Order: sequence, then C-alpha cells, then structure tokens
Amino acid sequence: MNQAVLAPSVASAAGAVDWADKRYLLVDDFVGIRQLLRESLRNLGARHIDQAASGGEAMMLLTKTRYDVVLCDYNLGEGKNGQQVLEEARIRNLLLPSSVWLMVSAEKSVESVMGAAEHQPDAYIIKPITEGVLLTRLNRAWQKKQVFREIDQAFADKDYLRAARLCDEQISFSPLHEIDLLRMKATLLLKSGEPQQARAVYERLLEEREYNWAKTGLARIRMNNGEHEAARQMFQGVIAENRFYIDAFDQLALSYELMGKTEEACDVLEKAAKLSPNSVPRQRSLGMAALKLGNIPLAEKAFRKCIEIGEYSVLKTVDAYLGLARVCGQKNDAREAIRLLNAAVREFGGEQVELRAKITEGLVYHESGDYRRARKSGDELELMLAEERKRPDTPTCMEMATLLFAVGVKEAPVELLCYLARNNHDNQPLLDDVQKVFDKARMGEEGMELILSSRKVAADLMNKGVLLWKTGKLDEAVAWMREARTSLPNNLRILFNSAQILISTMQQRGYEQALSEEAIGVLMHVDHIAPGQQRFAQLMEQLALLAPAPVRALAAVGGGKGE
Repeated sequence: MNQAVLAPSVASAAGAVDWADKRYLLVDDFVGIRQLLRESLRNLGARHIDQAASGGEAMMLLTKTRYDVVLCDYNLGEGKNGQQVLEEARIRNLLLPSSVWLMVSAEKSVESVMGAAEHQPDAYIIKPITEGVLLTRLNRAWQKKQVFREIDQAFADKDYLRAARLCDEQISFSPLHEIDLLRMKATLLLKSGEPQQARAVYERLLEEREYNWAKTGLARIRMNNGEHEAARQMFQGVIAENRFYIDAFDQLALSYELMGKTEEACDVLEKAAKLSPNSVPRQRSLGMAALKLGNIPLAEKAFRKCIEIGEYSVLKTVDAYLGLARVCGQKNDAREAIRLLNAAVREFGGEQVELRAKITEGLVYHESGDYRRARKSGDELELMLAEERKRPDTPTCMEMATLLFAVGVKEAPVELLCYLARNNHDNQPLLDDVQKVFDKARMGEEGMELILSSRKVAADLMNKGVLLWKTGKLDEAVAWMREARTSLPNNLRILFNSAQILISTMQQRGYEQALSEEAIGVLMHVDHIAPGQQRFAQLMEQLALLAPAPVRALAAVGGGKGE
C-alpha cells in the first residue's frame, strides 16, 4: 500500500486516539524486550496488555481474545516465527477488521523483511524502538484501519460488491486515502468476477502514476483473458522496474505455465525463491515445476525447503511430502519414498491423504520398473476407492485414473473420469484433459462417448431443476436441486442454480434462516472450489439484502471473529 498518502491524516489525528481501553498482545521470546514494550505502552495509557513468549503461546491467546493491537517479534526461537503467527491468524480469521499488527524485528535482511511483508503486517519496525516511533506507527496504522474497517468487515463476510461500493463512499470522506481505497476496490472487483470494472480502476490509477501494483493487476486481468504473451511482457516490465516486487515473479511464472513454458516458469520461480525463500506455496510450486521438468536436484531442494519452513506453518502441505517421495522414486530410493509417504499419512491423516499417498506409492513403483508392486498398489487403491465416501479433488482423480490404467485396471478409472465429466460438463479445457487420459489408455473413441453421456446426465439433472423453478414449483425445485448437489457435489452450474433457487424462494415467500444458511453453505463450497466467480458475488449480495436488519447487524458484529 502507498504509505505517503497517510502522513497528513496522522499529523491531524496524532494524540487523538485513546489507547487506554484497547487490548494489546506482545509477542517476543525475550522477557526483557516484552517488559520494555510493556512500559512504552503503559506510558501511552494502555491498561490491558497480554504477553506471549512463543508463537504457540501467541496462537493460544489469539484464539481466546480479539486484540486491537499486536506487537510481534519476527524471530521467536523454537516453533512458529512471527511471519507464521501472522499468516495463521489471517487464515483462521482471528483478527478484527480494525486490528493493528506491527511486526517487530532486529532483522534487516531482504529475506526477512520480504518474507514478513508478503503477509502484510500494518507496519514493520526495526529494533530498537523508541516511544516516539511506536506512537507514530501506531497512530498511522490505527487511523488507516478505521478508514477500512467497514470495508474489511464486508470483505470478511465475502460481500465483495458491497465492500467495493464502500470504497467509493470512503473516498468522499477520506480523500487522503483515495489511492489505497481504489487499490482495494480493484482487488474486490476482481474477487467479484468483474475484471472489466477492475481494469477501469487500474487504468485510471496508471494515468496519474506508474504504480507497479496497478500494472501487475492489469497484467493479471490480461492473463485471465487468455492474453498470456501481453501479460508476460507486463510482468517482466514490472520486475525490470522493481526486482523485489515478488508478486510479479509469481504471476510471471503462472503466465509461462499457461503458455506451456514450464522451463521458463521454473526459472522465474527459482529466482523468486532466492529473493524470498520462506514461502511454503512458492517452494511447493518450484518443486512441482522442477519435478515436471525432470530436474531432480532442484525439485529435491525445493521440496525439502518446503517441508522445513512448513513445519510450524498453517500452510504446511502434503504436496511437499508426496513430491519428495516422487523425487526419491526417480533416484531409485523406494525405501526413502515409502518412509516419506508414511510420514505424510501420520502428519496429515484423513482418507484423502491416504488415497494420494497410495497413488504416489504406485507411481514410485511404476516409474522405477517394479510393476508387481505397482499393480499391488493399484489393487489396494481400487479397494480404497470403493470404500471412499466422497471422491477426491480433480487433480487427484486424474492422477489416480492415470495410474490405474497404467497398472491394468479399467473399471475404476473409467468411473472416476466419468465423475469428473459429470461435475464439469461445461468446462471444455478439463474435458479435453479427461479425453487425453482416455487416449493414453487407448480408449479414445470409447472415452469420447462416455464423456458425451456424462455431460448429458449432468445437463438433464440441472435442466429439470431449473424447469421446476421457472414453472413456479419452488418446493419441488429446491428438493430436486438438493438431490442434484448430492449426486454432483462439485458441478458449478448445479451449485449456482441451486443457490439461485433457494434465494428466489425467499424473495417470493420471505426470509427463512434455514434456507439462507443452506444457500450460504452452497456458495461457500463454490468459493472453495472455484474462487473469483462473478455469480458468487452477485448471489452473496442478494442474500445479504434478504436478511432482516437484526440479522445483518449480528453478522457485522460477529462476521470477522472467526468463531
């Protein structure tokens, strides 16, 4: 965010904030530092101050209390560091929209500062800290938080279109924050599935000044529109102007991936990982790209780093364990691969992880030429699949079908691919990928017929529900779409139409809490499997308008508390 625009606001409001009744959390592994910070806060009038000596202790306190201000050291000794505490607090929604998070550290290295900055603390303060510096930074961050308070609450409630409108309203009250508010508005419009409106905001900002974040936002819109080469050039232009703008590296790598240039994507990710190596998702992406290229040393290095930095992170991923197991298989070290797969099952647990570990086990054996054990893994996987209550995600289904075909199983992978086709009946790129798996298994023509048949099943299910709705048979339409969701739980068209029918029922008959909660549940599932859909934002707004005023007020109070 552009901090320059905040200075006048701070100057006019300095001393106006009442710090006495706010709740504070100090996180530092040195008791002496905590005592110094505590005294500084006491001198500002603070009365309610809690302390934590470790990342784990901080998380316990954050789950119990909603703090107004958190001062957290970056290095906290054994366990979570400050970056990981902030990361988890944001993901678990443990902070109020108005909470201020100040990251405190003696670290001045680019690696540490960039790692912390990626999770967007409200300020990064280098030790030693004077009372004057602390008061100035607190005032600055607090004033800005108040401007964004309602916007952040709407964002937490996933009411993105309302949040975007609030940005416009706030500009008239807080013109000094106009740039930051327009930046937030563009982000919200993108999340609402309104790329053309977001583009207009970015272009307006770029007429005034060459903001790298606005160029990156514009490039992302072009990339999402399929203009991959134009996006690539824009991302590279941003990096040429600011070699530390890490988001541009990540987006550039994605643009290369979308163009099928995995080697170039891998090179970009490797450079980004050198600049800011403590990102679990980035190391995972680097490992996956390197593995795809057969660059075993780089894949191993990335996956091992991913496991190391993920040990205390909420973003810890089973992908790193499975990827490293694949690496070990490529090195003909099946024993180490199996050890890693067992560790993954212990660490993460659950039927889905067990399925993925068994797939990886089969791939390790198959790639190393141990076809007897690969077939045994395939047989065990087929049994697990028969007992599984729900199907895994799309990439796992594709991997599973590929392995099962490779070891000579036919019925189970065919069922998996038909399941994917039914749940994605209007997603042509994915259907093309499904056809490729059939082609590889020498089932091209049969696969084409199966895909067509699966698409018809899904279309018929959806169309009957819509017909019932259009002919005014609302109760039957709601019931039919519930059955359709059970049958095809990840079909976006069915999910959206189901939510629309629930909302339409309430629009005609009045608000019903049970129907509202059902619609919210459906839409939250959509946002989980396919975020950034325009229809999601529109339906969430319709739901918010349906809720009676007391319900809306209650949501505004509790929506950001994560309880």
